Amino acid sequence: MGKVNLAARRGAKANRRKAIVAQKRKAEAIGGTLAGQVARAAAAPIRCCLLSERLFDNGMGTLILARGDAFGQCVVAGFLLDTFGLGVKDVMFRPIETGKLASYVDLLGSATPMVTIEPSYARKLLRDLVMWSGSRGLQPHPDFAAVERLFGDVDPRLCEDAFEFGHGGKPLYVADLSEMPPLVGGRIDQLSAELQPGDFDYGVSVEEAVE
Repeated sequence: MGKVNLAARRGAKANRRKAIVAQKRKAEAIGGTLAGQVARAAAAPIRCCLLSERLFDNGMGTLILARGDAFGQCVVAGFLLDTFGLGVKDVMFRPIETGKLASYVDLLGSATPMVTIEPSYARKLLRDLVMWSGSRGLQPHPDFAAVERLFGDVDPRLCEDAFEFGHGGKPLYVADLSEMPPLVGGRIDQLSAELQPGDFDYGVSVEEAVE
Protein backbone atom coordinates (compact mmCIF):
# COMPACT_ATOMS: atom_id res chain seq x y z
CA MET A 1 0.00 0.00 0.00
CA GLY A 2 2.88 2.35 0.88
CA LYS A 3 4.49 1.80 -2.52
CA VAL A 4 1.19 2.56 -4.25
CA ASN A 5 0.77 5.80 -2.30
CA LEU A 6 4.35 6.81 -3.02
CA ALA A 7 3.89 6.18 -6.74
CA ALA A 8 0.64 8.15 -6.71
CA ARG A 9 2.31 11.09 -4.94
CA ARG A 10 5.19 11.04 -7.40
CA GLY A 11 2.75 10.95 -10.29
CA ALA A 12 0.76 13.86 -8.91
CA LYS A 13 3.95 15.82 -8.33
CA ALA A 14 5.08 15.16 -11.90
CA ASN A 15 1.70 16.28 -13.23
CA ARG A 16 1.89 19.50 -11.22
CA ARG A 17 5.38 20.14 -12.54
CA LYS A 18 4.17 19.62 -16.11
CA ALA A 19 1.26 21.98 -15.53
CA ILE A 20 3.57 24.69 -14.14
CA VAL A 21 5.96 24.34 -17.08
CA ALA A 22 3.06 24.46 -19.56
CA GLN A 23 1.64 27.56 -17.88
CA LYS A 24 5.06 29.24 -17.94
CA ARG A 25 5.51 28.46 -21.64
CA LYS A 26 2.03 29.78 -22.36
CA ALA A 27 2.78 33.04 -20.51
CA GLU A 28 6.05 33.41 -22.41
CA ALA A 29 4.27 32.82 -25.71
CA ILE A 30 1.60 35.40 -24.89
CA GLY A 31 4.24 37.90 -23.81
CA GLY A 32 5.96 37.57 -27.16
CA THR A 33 2.84 38.35 -29.14
CA LEU A 34 1.76 41.82 -30.16
CA ALA A 35 -1.08 41.68 -27.62
CA GLY A 36 1.37 40.70 -24.88
CA GLN A 37 3.79 43.51 -25.72
CA VAL A 38 0.97 46.05 -25.74
CA ALA A 39 -0.38 44.78 -22.41
CA ARG A 40 3.01 45.23 -20.73
CA ALA A 41 3.54 48.68 -22.25
CA ALA A 42 0.07 49.93 -21.26
CA ALA A 43 1.16 50.11 -17.61
CA ALA A 44 3.85 52.72 -18.33
CA PRO A 45 3.22 56.50 -18.16
CA ILE A 46 1.98 58.28 -21.27
CA ARG A 47 4.79 60.33 -22.81
CA CYS A 48 2.78 62.02 -25.57
CA CYS A 49 -0.45 61.85 -27.52
CA LEU A 50 -0.46 63.67 -30.87
CA LEU A 51 -2.70 64.14 -33.88
CA SER A 52 -2.19 65.59 -37.34
CA GLU A 53 -3.31 69.21 -37.10
CA ARG A 54 -5.49 69.29 -40.24
CA LEU A 55 -6.86 65.75 -40.04
CA PHE A 56 -10.47 66.65 -40.71
CA ASP A 57 -9.62 69.13 -43.47
CA ASN A 58 -7.36 66.75 -45.37
CA GLY A 59 -9.22 63.56 -44.52
CA MET A 60 -5.94 61.79 -43.83
CA GLY A 61 -3.60 62.02 -40.86
CA THR A 62 -1.77 60.24 -38.08
CA LEU A 63 -2.50 59.70 -34.41
CA ILE A 64 0.46 58.89 -32.15
CA LEU A 65 0.47 57.53 -28.60
CA ALA A 66 3.74 56.90 -26.75
CA ARG A 67 4.22 55.30 -23.34
CA GLY A 68 7.39 54.62 -21.40
CA ASP A 69 9.71 55.54 -18.56
CA ALA A 70 11.49 58.86 -18.42
CA PHE A 71 14.81 57.05 -18.73
CA GLY A 72 14.82 53.86 -20.75
CA GLN A 73 12.50 52.43 -23.33
CA CYS A 74 9.29 53.74 -24.88
CA VAL A 75 6.78 52.19 -27.21
CA VAL A 76 5.02 54.17 -29.90
CA ALA A 77 1.67 53.32 -31.46
CA GLY A 78 0.72 55.01 -34.70
CA PHE A 79 -2.66 54.97 -36.41
CA LEU A 80 -3.05 56.17 -40.01
CA LEU A 81 -6.55 57.65 -40.17
CA ASP A 82 -8.77 58.24 -43.17
CA THR A 83 -11.70 60.25 -41.87
CA PHE A 84 -13.23 60.57 -45.35
CA GLY A 85 -13.73 56.89 -46.01
CA LEU A 86 -11.53 53.98 -44.88
CA GLY A 87 -11.30 54.65 -41.14
CA VAL A 88 -8.17 53.24 -39.49
CA LYS A 89 -6.15 52.47 -42.59
CA ASP A 90 -2.88 51.32 -41.01
CA VAL A 91 -1.41 50.62 -37.57
CA MET A 92 2.16 50.72 -36.28
CA PHE A 93 3.65 49.57 -32.97
CA ARG A 94 7.37 49.90 -32.25
CA PRO A 95 9.82 50.32 -29.37
CA ILE A 96 12.02 53.40 -29.24
CA GLU A 97 14.56 54.77 -26.77
CA THR A 98 13.02 57.49 -24.63
CA GLY A 99 15.88 59.82 -25.50
CA LYS A 100 15.03 59.54 -29.18
CA LEU A 101 11.29 60.12 -28.78
CA ALA A 102 11.48 63.92 -29.14
CA SER A 103 13.46 63.72 -32.39
CA TYR A 104 11.06 61.09 -33.69
CA VAL A 105 8.10 63.36 -32.96
CA ASP A 106 9.90 66.30 -34.60
CA LEU A 107 10.46 64.17 -37.70
CA LEU A 108 6.74 63.38 -37.88
CA GLY A 109 5.89 67.04 -37.42
CA SER A 110 8.17 68.09 -40.26
CA ALA A 111 6.01 66.11 -42.69
CA THR A 112 2.64 66.87 -41.10
CA PRO A 113 2.20 69.41 -38.26
CA MET A 114 1.09 67.62 -35.10
CA VAL A 115 -0.82 68.93 -32.09
CA THR A 116 -1.05 67.54 -28.57
CA ILE A 117 -4.44 66.09 -27.66
CA GLU A 118 -5.99 64.48 -24.62
CA PRO A 119 -5.74 60.66 -24.62
CA SER A 120 -9.49 60.42 -23.98
CA TYR A 121 -10.11 62.49 -27.14
CA ALA A 122 -7.76 60.24 -29.10
CA ARG A 123 -9.39 57.02 -27.95
CA LYS A 124 -12.91 58.31 -28.61
CA LEU A 125 -11.84 59.46 -32.06
CA LEU A 126 -10.43 56.03 -32.88
CA ARG A 127 -13.45 54.12 -31.63
CA ASP A 128 -15.97 56.43 -33.28
CA LEU A 129 -14.09 56.27 -36.59
CA VAL A 130 -13.92 52.47 -36.49
CA MET A 131 -17.64 52.27 -35.73
CA TRP A 132 -18.47 54.68 -38.56
CA SER A 133 -16.34 52.96 -41.21
CA GLY A 134 -17.41 49.51 -40.00
CA SER A 135 -21.06 50.41 -40.49
CA ARG A 136 -20.14 50.99 -44.13
CA GLY A 137 -18.45 47.65 -44.59
CA LEU A 138 -14.86 48.84 -44.05
CA GLN A 139 -12.99 47.20 -41.19
CA PRO A 140 -9.90 48.66 -39.48
CA HIS A 141 -6.38 47.34 -39.90
CA PRO A 142 -6.09 43.80 -38.42
CA ASP A 143 -3.74 44.98 -35.63
CA PHE A 144 -6.05 47.78 -34.50
CA ALA A 145 -7.80 45.92 -31.66
CA ALA A 146 -4.50 44.78 -30.13
CA VAL A 147 -2.63 48.08 -30.45
CA GLU A 148 -5.58 50.23 -29.33
CA ARG A 149 -5.25 48.59 -25.91
CA LEU A 150 -2.10 50.66 -25.38
CA PHE A 151 -4.52 53.32 -24.12
CA GLY A 152 -4.97 51.12 -21.05
CA ASP A 153 -7.44 52.64 -18.60
CA VAL A 154 -7.96 55.87 -20.58
CA ASP A 155 -11.72 56.50 -20.58
CA PRO A 156 -13.08 57.80 -23.92
CA ARG A 157 -16.27 58.88 -22.16
CA LEU A 158 -14.35 61.80 -20.66
CA CYS A 159 -14.32 63.33 -24.14
CA GLU A 160 -17.57 65.08 -25.09
CA ASP A 161 -16.55 66.03 -28.64
CA ALA A 162 -18.69 64.82 -31.54
CA PHE A 163 -16.83 63.90 -34.73
CA GLU A 164 -18.09 64.19 -38.28
CA PHE A 165 -16.65 61.77 -40.81
CA GLY A 166 -16.97 61.54 -44.56
CA HIS A 167 -16.82 64.31 -47.16
CA GLY A 168 -19.84 66.31 -48.17
CA GLY A 169 -22.04 64.22 -45.94
CA LYS A 170 -21.04 60.80 -47.34
CA PRO A 171 -18.03 58.48 -47.48
CA LEU A 172 -15.29 59.34 -49.95
CA TYR A 173 -12.81 56.61 -50.83
CA VAL A 174 -9.68 57.99 -52.45
CA ALA A 175 -7.40 55.19 -53.67
CA ASP A 176 -3.71 56.05 -53.62
CA LEU A 177 -1.24 54.95 -56.26
CA SER A 178 0.21 52.20 -54.05
CA GLU A 179 -3.07 50.26 -53.92
CA MET A 180 -3.41 47.37 -56.32
CA PRO A 181 -6.57 47.19 -58.50
CA PRO A 182 -7.95 44.10 -56.66
CA LEU A 183 -7.74 45.96 -53.34
CA VAL A 184 -9.41 49.05 -54.79
CA GLY A 185 -12.15 46.95 -56.36
CA GLY A 186 -12.72 45.05 -53.13
CA ARG A 187 -13.18 48.22 -51.13
CA ILE A 188 -15.61 49.63 -53.66
CA ASP A 189 -17.52 46.34 -53.52
CA GLN A 190 -17.67 46.60 -49.71
CA LEU A 191 -19.10 50.10 -49.89
CA SER A 192 -21.56 49.05 -52.60
CA ALA A 193 -22.77 46.16 -50.42
CA GLU A 194 -23.62 48.49 -47.51
CA LEU A 195 -24.68 51.68 -49.30
CA GLN A 196 -26.95 52.65 -52.15
CA PRO A 197 -25.50 53.99 -55.43
CA GLY A 198 -24.76 57.68 -55.01
CA ASP A 199 -24.39 57.37 -51.23
CA PHE A 200 -20.60 57.32 -51.52
CA ASP A 201 -17.93 58.73 -53.82
CA TYR A 202 -14.55 57.40 -54.88
CA GLY A 203 -11.56 58.57 -56.86
CA VAL A 204 -7.80 58.15 -57.28
CA SER A 205 -5.19 60.31 -55.56
CA VAL A 206 -2.94 62.28 -57.88
CA GLU A 207 -0.20 62.36 -55.27
CA GLU A 208 2.36 59.62 -54.84
CA ALA A 209 2.19 57.60 -51.68
CA VAL A 210 4.62 58.65 -48.93
CA GLU A 211 6.59 55.84 -47.33
